[in-house]
Amino acid sequence: MYKPFLLTGLLISTMTMAQDKMTPELLWQLGRVSGEALTADGKTVIYGVTQYDIAENKSEKNLYAIPLAGGEAKQITQQPGGENGIAALQGQQIGYSLKDQWWEMNADGTGAVQKTNVEGGMQNIRISPDGKHILFSKEVKIKKVSGSDFYPDLPKSNVQIYDNLNYRHWDTWEDGNFQHVFYATYDNGQVGTPIDIMEGEPYDAPQMPFGGAEDMIWAPDGKSILYVCKKKFGKDYATSTNTDIYEYNLETRSTRNLSEGMMGYDVSPVFSPDGKHLAWTSMAQDGFEADKNDVVVMERSSGKITNLTKDWDGTASAIRWSLDGKQLFFLAVIKGTEQLLEISLQKDLAATTAKHIRQVTTGDFDITGFVGQAGNTLVVSRQDMNHATELFTVSLPKGSLQPLTTVNKAVYDKTGMCKIEKRWVKTTDNKEMLTWVIYPPDFDPAKKYPTLLYCQGGPQAAVSQFYSYRWNFQLIASQGYIVVAPNRRGMPGHGVEWNASISKDWGGQPIRDYLSAIDAVSQEPYVDKSRLGAVGASYGGYSVYMLAGVHNNRFKTFIAHDGLFDLKSWYGTTEEMWFANWDIGAPWDAANAKSHQEFNPSNYANKWNTPILIVQGGIDFRVGIEQGLQAFQLAQLKGIKSKLLYFPEENHWVLRAQNALVWQREFFSWLKETL
Repeated sequence: MYKPFLLTGLLISTMTMAQDKMTPELLWQLGRVSGEALTADGKTVIYGVTQYDIAENKSEKNLYAIPLAGGEAKQITQQPGGENGIAALQGQQIGYSLKDQWWEMNADGTGAVQKTNVEGGMQNIRISPDGKHILFSKEVKIKKVSGSDFYPDLPKSNVQIYDNLNYRHWDTWEDGNFQHVFYATYDNGQVGTPIDIMEGEPYDAPQMPFGGAEDMIWAPDGKSILYVCKKKFGKDYATSTNTDIYEYNLETRSTRNLSEGMMGYDVSPVFSPDGKHLAWTSMAQDGFEADKNDVVVMERSSGKITNLTKDWDGTASAIRWSLDGKQLFFLAVIKGTEQLLEISLQKDLAATTAKHIRQVTTGDFDITGFVGQAGNTLVVSRQDMNHATELFTVSLPKGSLQPLTTVNKAVYDKTGMCKIEKRWVKTTDNKEMLTWVIYPPDFDPAKKYPTLLYCQGGPQAAVSQFYSYRWNFQLIASQGYIVVAPNRRGMPGHGVEWNASISKDWGGQPIRDYLSAIDAVSQEPYVDKSRLGAVGASYGGYSVYMLAGVHNNRFKTFIAHDGLFDLKSWYGTTEEMWFANWDIGAPWDAANAKSHQEFNPSNYANKWNTPILIVQGGIDFRVGIEQGLQAFQLAQLKGIKSKLLYFPEENHWVLRAQNALVWQREFFSWLKETL
């Protein structure tokens, strides 16, 4: 069962002009665009472009400026090292961090001056609104970990000593250092004596491993600092998602918890333009990292907190105030795409309900971030399955979008665009499931094509119109494959219940959803049913391992990247225990027997009979190295055609340029050989 698909005019027009196909090498030539800032006068947009040098195996980011009204872009930096933390200063001036120091220049690139020269550098730099203080973060040694920490007379010892959990996270072992928030007086580049506002605390702010400057902000009056932190250590940290918003008062040097009693993630604090209200995103449940994300607002004078999206059946991400403070913008996944939404705030905030939420943009694309607002125009970043990120302007009254940057236009003008089809597939429990189908640029319905089922990770991450530099649907389809990418159970954008239902049911309905999708698309005459494959990473890798035992010979080949093969051993080696506890549960608890028996891929080893490529990162602490090695060993001992692709220096992702090219070349080589 499916409903007819629609193609945007952009896809139709560019398909007819296409000459070349996307390749791994061409993908890595694309400029990676990042929206940075809108100048204070609202006339110029600053953005970054990162280019990769494959031969040198490194990247370089530079800044560009383009008029908001449109026109020619100008490169405004070219020094080695990536600029970040860009801030709009007065008029046409901007500030930015470069090599851990603060710089300022005109928006046209002239007058660049290094303002600070702080020994050891500073990260996540922010200047206070009145220009009198500087805010930054840096690491501080708090805990003893190494042998020489405990035994100074043994400086050449090489040992780490732990007596609590969270001894490693993502791709880094705990070394006793913690990121802390500092501030100091500031006078035109002169930095006073720094003050650690978290002195002695074994906690990280910004959050680890991915938090940045968004986790630490100035109050508009410059009298206080807000920062995001999970003030828990060891086992308590590893089992909790209770992150809070803290406010430090510069005058009293005291700290208070603004979100006390709110038990899930509380992040992304942003002040209203008049400073009277503070908004952030909040989850209700401790331990559930993919809980419904609500937009809450605190009235500063009273401390009253109002949940603006409590009766809205969705989950929010990035938030931003409108210039007049009468609306809050946010992003949310809506049926397989990420869109811009707006909350019209009522005078009585408690009267704000779902009926005051308006979806501003609509289309087969993802809005991925905010840059700035000028009048009724909002600058955003946008991507789709055929195009990497570029900047667009949004007319807020109309919701219409216009391209602002065209960094990769020359590449795309001569590159084949894929036909993107949106289907609604009937699931085994009689639900309608959105499924994206991506076709080769030169697709001919009279021919038969090998077809791949794409299994998404997360597990609660949407298959939207994202453009990945690893799992790139345009790249895969351009090699002659049809890609089937279902919005199976567990993905946002289809209501809170659909999103939450995957927990403790990993090998149940979500796996049946995958099979429903591939079975439905396989009915098409142009799908070669004798040449089906399944591929995926993380939970997607788990899905591949699970399908290997239950697919009843549907698939001819598999590719699993950093997947969970044996849930019992995975539980014993993963680090974010809140996730493991919520989604799987402890193996010694009888209540979790179904997860560790019926939904454990290793328990179906006797049914494995299909070629499989296994990819494993050496410093992936989310899904430990033993998972990929166990799966490869099983396949080898059973005499199944198999290959292990091991990256000693990569984590849960493949980030280094040459490693990524090896990954992509091996990916397609394996498919060519086995499919």
